[in-house]
Amino acid sequence: MPPVFAHGRLRLYLLKLLDEAPRHGYEVIRLLEERFQGLYAPSAGTVYPRLSKLEAEGLVTYATEGGRKVYSITEAGRAELADRSGELADLELEIRDSVTELAAEIRSDVRGAAGDLRREMRAAASASATRVGEDDSWKAAKEELRKARQEWKEQARRAKDESRRAREEAQTARRQAKEAQDRAREEVQRIAGQLQEQFAKSGGVLGGLAGAWLGGGTQGAGAAGRPDAADAGRAPGWAADLTPTGDPARDLDRLLDRFRDEVRDAARDHGVTAARVAEARDHLAAAAARLATTLGAKP
Repeated sequence: MPPVFAHGRLRLYLLKLLDEAPRHGYEVIRLLEERFQGLYAPSAGTVYPRLSKLEAEGLVTYATEGGRKVYSITEAGRAELADRSGELADLELEIRDSVTELAAEIRSDVRGAAGDLRREMRAAASASATRVGEDDSWKAAKEELRKARQEWKEQARRAKDESRRAREEAQTARRQAKEAQDRAREEVQRIAGQLQEQFAKSGGVLGGLAGAWLGGGTQGAGAAGRPDAADAGRAPGWAADLTPTGDPARDLDRLLDRFRDEVRDAARDHGVTAARVAEARDHLAAAAARLATTLGAKP
């Protein structure tokens, strides 16, 4: 029998099921069996150890209800699920292929059983030709053959329905993955707008921190607070060594986190004054305006 889940895929699918709703182990097993139309049902020895491992990794948690553990996904689990949304779409396609292969094996088994039954019937018919009073056995054999053919038709119908539903679910998964990417892009643009507004209005601690990071006062800057020409176009060390992940929205979040840490370190090392707060506010407003223009430009 071909494997239903490739290596590591069952772990991802368990996170998907727990993201839908909290569930206990037996319910997870039952849901998997339903989604495979009874063609596949994992054992408790397959599901429970993986749930325990997910709990140890902090991706799921559980509460005891009625003497049973009810597992729920954590924020860390949802973050991993979001990061692997593309893999989840591929997983739906893999499940469809697995169901198709399982159905094909079932059809093959049914054909083999029917062939064996036909051979047995021929042998019984040959033997009955030399005996009298075998009519009842012959009728019983014909009835068994009829039942076997009916069972094969039912199995074939179920396999066809499951294959169709798997295709529909795969299409839905691809559409949801695209929608998630679109939402992430919109969220980045929204955050950039908020940063611009906050930097323009802020006169508090963040401005002071940025002023300290930018060098404290006007030292090393022009009259308008611009960086020296020698520094133009050169990324600082904390940004230059950032390795792209292939997800632009995530890379932007990482850059903003590093910028915030750099500002805090500068404030701790150099201190904050009212003059630095005022100049930092101008620096941040200008930077936010440039970022908003960059992020809002057409690719």
